[in-house]
Amino acid sequence: MSYPYQITSKEAYQQAYKKSVEDPEGFWSAIAENFQWKKKWDKVLEWRFKGDGAPVVKWFRGGKLNITENCLDRHLNTLGNKPAIIWEPNDPEEHYRVLTYKQLHQKVCTFANVLKNNGVKKGDRVCIYMGMVPELAIAVLACARLGAIHSVIFGGFSAQSIADRIQDGNAECVITCDGAFRGNKTVPLKAVVDDALVQCPGVKRVIVLTRTRTPVSMIKGRDVWWEDEIKKVETMGNPDCPAEEMDAEDPLYILYTSGSTGKPKGVVHTIAGYMIYCTYTFVNVFNYQPGEVYFCTADLGWVTGHSYVVYGPLAAGATSMMFEGIPTYPDAGRFWDIVDKHKVNILYTAPTAIRSLMAHGLDFVKDKDLSSLRVLGSVGEPINVEAWQWYYDYVGKKRCPIVDTWWQTETGGIMITAIATVTEPIPAYATLPLPGIQPAVMDEHGHEITDMETSGNLCMKFPWPGMLRTTWGDHERCFKTYFSAYPGYYFSGDGCLRDKNGNYRITGRVDDVLNVSGHRIGTAEVENAINMHVNVVESAVVGYPHDIKGQGIYAFVITEGNHDNNDDLTKKDILETVSRIIGPIAKPDKIQFVKGLPKTRSGKIMRRILRKIAEGEMHNVGDITTLLNPDIVEDIKKGKV
Repeated sequence: MSYPYQITSKEAYQQAYKKSVEDPEGFWSAIAENFQWKKKWDKVLEWRFKGDGAPVVKWFRGGKLNITENCLDRHLNTLGNKPAIIWEPNDPEEHYRVLTYKQLHQKVCTFANVLKNNGVKKGDRVCIYMGMVPELAIAVLACARLGAIHSVIFGGFSAQSIADRIQDGNAECVITCDGAFRGNKTVPLKAVVDDALVQCPGVKRVIVLTRTRTPVSMIKGRDVWWEDEIKKVETMGNPDCPAEEMDAEDPLYILYTSGSTGKPKGVVHTIAGYMIYCTYTFVNVFNYQPGEVYFCTADLGWVTGHSYVVYGPLAAGATSMMFEGIPTYPDAGRFWDIVDKHKVNILYTAPTAIRSLMAHGLDFVKDKDLSSLRVLGSVGEPINVEAWQWYYDYVGKKRCPIVDTWWQTETGGIMITAIATVTEPIPAYATLPLPGIQPAVMDEHGHEITDMETSGNLCMKFPWPGMLRTTWGDHERCFKTYFSAYPGYYFSGDGCLRDKNGNYRITGRVDDVLNVSGHRIGTAEVENAINMHVNVVESAVVGYPHDIKGQGIYAFVITEGNHDNNDDLTKKDILETVSRIIGPIAKPDKIQFVKGLPKTRSGKIMRRILRKIAEGEMHNVGDITTLLNPDIVEDIKKGKV
C-alpha cells in the first residue's frame, strides 16, 4: 500500500500547502478520492455565516459512505491477514492479543449485530465506559457500522460525570466492563455505571464485558453479558453486518470536553471530513510506512484515542497498538519494554508521561533496546524544553525526529506540527501548519496581525475537514465558545508566538496569560523555566490579584524530594532559575510544593481550579468530577501558602 498524498520533502510540503490555500476544494477533493464512497459528493465545501454570525460548515455535501468500510472492508483483500490492532495488557505476564484486519472486521460485524438485537439503530446514542481493551475499539466501530453515535467516557470518570453525559446525549444503551485493570488497581466500572444509572431511567440496556471477574449486580431486563450476546449472534449463523449508508455530515461521535465554565460540552464530529482529515494527518505527520507498528499511548476516552488509535490508523491500513496499563507499572520501564517486545516504530505519547518517566531516572530506559523506533510524537500540551531533550536523547537516541503536535478535541486532528523526516523540529515549538490549516494571530482588539514575528491569540481563518460541527444539543454554545470572540474566525482559546520563519509556539490558554506589571507572560513560559530546575518534576502557574503588580504569579510545583512549603532554599533556587531563564519579572511571588496537579483525562492541567485556590476561593473551585484524581484538590487546598 502506498499513499499518493504522503508528503516526503520540504518542497512537497510547500506545494501541498500552497495548493490547499489557493484551491482548498480541489486539494481536499483529490485526497477524498483515495477513500471508498457509496456515492460521491455533490459539493466539497459549504462555508457561510448566518445573520447572527454563526457559521455553517459542511464538507463533501451529498456524499454517502460508512467509515468502517474505509477502516476495515476495503483492506480485507490486501491486508486481511495483517495486524490491525496489537493489544498489550496491563499485566506483562498476561499474553498480548493480535487482531488481524479480517478478525477485527468479523468481531465488529458480530458486535454490530449484538447492538441491533438490543435495540440500537441509526442515530441512537451509545455511551461506552470501558477499560483499554480491544473490545472498546470493537464497540466504537460497531456503533459506526450501524450509524449509531458513540460517546466514549474515560474509564476514570465518576458516576455523576457518566450520568451527566448519558442525560445530555439521551443515550438508551451503555456498554461497560465488570471492571478494568489499571496498574496495581482494579477499577469497578460496572458498579460506577450502576450508581450513574440511578439518575438515568431512560437507559434500557447495559451490555457488560467480562474482564476482571469483579462481582457485579446484573439487573434483569436491563443488563446483559457481552459474551452471552455474542453467542446468540454466532448461533444464528453468518454474523456479517452490512454497513449502514451514512451521509457525509451525519454525526459520528460526541466527545465531552471541559469548558471554561466547568460544565462539559459535547463536541460533535461528523463522518466524512473527520475520517479524511484523521487519515491524512496520521499518514503525513508520522511519515507512516506500510507495515510499521505504531503505538499511541492515549486512552480512547479522549480525542487522541479516537483519531490516532482507531480511526486514522485503521483507515490508513496501519498496525495500531492499544495499551491497557500505565507507563509506571510494574515499573517505569514499561513503555520501553513494549517498544522492544513489539518492535514499535512510532511512539506518540504525552509530555505528562515523559516528565513522569524522567523523574524515575535513567535506569529504566538506558539499557532497553529502542532501536526499532523511527519517529517520536508528543500530544496533549506544549512540551517543555527539558522533557523534549530527554525524549530526544534517551528515547530516540538522538536519531528520531520529534513531532510536537498541536490540536484540540474540537479540531478533530493535528493542526500545527513538524512533519517527521520532512520539516525541522524545534524544541518547544509546534512549528508549521499542516496543509489546509490557515492560522491567524489576533490582537486583543480583534484584528489579525500580519507581521510574521509576533504573538497573540491563535485563530483559524478557514475551515478544515476535521473541525467540530456543533456542541450536542446546544449549537449556541458552539457559536459563543468558538466563533463569537473573533467574527469570521475559529478561536482556539490558545495564545501563540510566531517566529520570523512562520513557526508557531503555543504559549498556553489565553486566560492563562499573566499580566504582571504591564508585561504579558505566558504561564507555559514560566513553567518551562521552573521545570528546568534540577529537582522539579512538573509545575503549573496561575495568576492571582496583587496589590502592586496587578497580577502576581503563583506556582504549584512537584519536586523529586519530599519538600514542604518551608523549604526556603529550594524556593530560592527555583526563583533564581526563572530569573536566569526569563528575567526577574517572571519570578513567582508564591511557590507551593504539591504532590500532584489537577488534570483532565488528556493530561491537561485544570488551571481554573488552581486559580481559584490561589485567589483564596476555596469553596468555589467548580466541577472537579472530570479530573483523573479529584482528591488532589483537597491536598492542594490544605497546603496553600
